[in-house]
Amino acid sequence: MHKVAIGIDIGGTYIKSGLVGSSGQIWERQSTPTEAGSGKNDLLAKIARIVHGYERTAAKLHLDLAGIGIGTAGYVNLQGVVGSATGNLPGWQGTSIRDELQGSVSLPIFVDNDVNAVALGELWLGAGRNRDDFICLALGTGVGGCLITGGKPYRGRNGYAGAYGHQTIAVGGHPCTCGQKGCWEQYASVTALKRMTAEMADGAEWSRSPEDVFAAARNGVAKAVEIVDRYAENIAIGTANLIHHFNPTAIVIGGAITAQGDFLFERIRNHVRRLTLHGFADEPELPIVPAELGHMAGMIGAAKLVWMQS
Repeated sequence: MHKVAIGIDIGGTYIKSGLVGSSGQIWERQSTPTEAGSGKNDLLAKIARIVHGYERTAAKLHLDLAGIGIGTAGYVNLQGVVGSATGNLPGWQGTSIRDELQGSVSLPIFVDNDVNAVALGELWLGAGRNRDDFICLALGTGVGGCLITGGKPYRGRNGYAGAYGHQTIAVGGHPCTCGQKGCWEQYASVTALKRMTAEMADGAEWSRSPEDVFAAARNGVAKAVEIVDRYAENIAIGTANLIHHFNPTAIVIGGAITAQGDFLFERIRNHVRRLTLHGFADEPELPIVPAELGHMAGMIGAAKLVWMQS
């Protein structure tokens, strides 16, 4: 009988989940609207229903369930409690996910931050495979990160390591949702790219979405090229700081924006080489590469939490 784990990635908009074998085979997966506005209890009940659905599927397929891995938005402490969460998940802060689910499910549960789960997914089956040490970044509404060292996420003193988006790169700069000013995520997130476009594009037709901006830049529209280059430089500034801090073997960058491929990544690499001390990102060149697993990375990495305990 094949052993499988249930991997669950809880985001503000969707819960992505699946049955994942110990060798990485995905037996089944689905995406379910989070509907976080309904509150914590409804969200926990929805997660329990997802688990019960996979229990029925596993029984039909004669699969042996080993446990449940959960990656969640928010900062998760070493006890699996969400110590801090944004308004995308109302009431989620302070939730002990494992303890609150344990009454309705009987399988062992392992919980971590969503970007740690993404990094584990990329370490296992994606752009980080065959590497024991790299930094994984996630560019989206904000900027998150994870240092993989010795084949495991570095969690820090209480589990909150990886808040790279809140390094200050511009003293007195743009206000951040965290209450500070000048945080990296206010310059390198997709949210920041949209704001920058609104400020610089003067309502041009090509400024409606990040995808349109990149399409215009590829077509040689000068202002669009300027926006893309400035955005790449903003990503590179924080990345260079991390390279100086950790001297990693690779940088893996995830998020939908990385679908822009080398048109974006070559600019990031060029700016990183300019911003780092000799030897940190060149000779030989430090790999700065897009993540490979896309929207499945967090789910796959959450399942890996189970296999790491087996």
